Amino acid sequence: MIARMLLAGLCLLCGVAGAVDLKDDRGRPVALARPAARIVALAPHVAELVFAAGAGGKLVGVSAYSDYPAAAARIPLIGDFGRVDLERVLRLKPDLVIGWKSGNRAGDMEKLEQLGLPVFATEPRRLADIPRLLREIGMLAGTQGSAEQAAAAFENELAKLEARYRGARPVSVFYEIWHEPLMTLNDEHIIGDAIRLCGGRNIFGALSALTPTVSMENVLAADPEAIVASGSLYNDKRLLEAWKRFPQLRAVARGQLFQIHPDLIQRPTPRILQGVGVMCEQLETVRKAGGATSRPRAATVRPPPRPRG
Repeated sequence: MIARMLLAGLCLLCGVAGAVDLKDDRGRPVALARPAARIVALAPHVAELVFAAGAGGKLVGVSAYSDYPAAAARIPLIGDFGRVDLERVLRLKPDLVIGWKSGNRAGDMEKLEQLGLPVFATEPRRLADIPRLLREIGMLAGTQGSAEQAAAAFENELAKLEARYRGARPVSVFYEIWHEPLMTLNDEHIIGDAIRLCGGRNIFGALSALTPTVSMENVLAADPEAIVASGSLYNDKRLLEAWKRFPQLRAVARGQLFQIHPDLIQRPTPRILQGVGVMCEQLETVRKAGGATSRPRAATVRPPPRPRG
């Protein structure tokens, strides 16, 4: 509450003085003489956050797969989050670039800074980071009123979900983002925070890599009660067939294999609460089916891939 009041005070100062001075999620200062009028977003979720903060009309460039809201798909492309076309960005003459710390190449963001462009890097790791970023983008774009409404609405819905599932029996979960090799995520990922909110226990949550590769042997040893898949695995029936080879897993034996649309769970935007709600309902069906909590788990870690979103 105190942090929110301080941020609101800063917003008032921004409205009076015009200048904006914030630190991004790299801890670097980003200073604007006045709110940005031409913004480039380097990742799909960033574009969606900008629209949600009321600044979609100021977007002049977005990355590939920026498709929500529909207006985002009509904005000129500057490459994808993995490789930014620096020349395209410069031709758009932005006065602010908003990137993704763990998704964009650090070298691309640094080159843009060297070329004199302000770069604000985002890294939402917790659900509570989404309203924070909405407010910060609102400050950067001069749309504090719209951003505050969106942030407050998100916090209200988040509080309802937290209250509903607080104290729920823990359900052990394996969250699958790819099958060959077998890939998951740890508790530092925002989806790890979503699992926790729903009363789930991520069986690989303690691993150090954000999106580690694990072994099937360790999944079998942990024997999760639920397997949740998303990303490219959404609606892929081959996923379900692949797990049927392991009927000794409780999740398989009990038919507790779930899928969630990636846009609703893997993009850290206000829509993520729709995906969190789906996940919570899925884990609730596991509780209603009964059964004991999971046994201890182990994991094998290989170098993580670049994240997507």
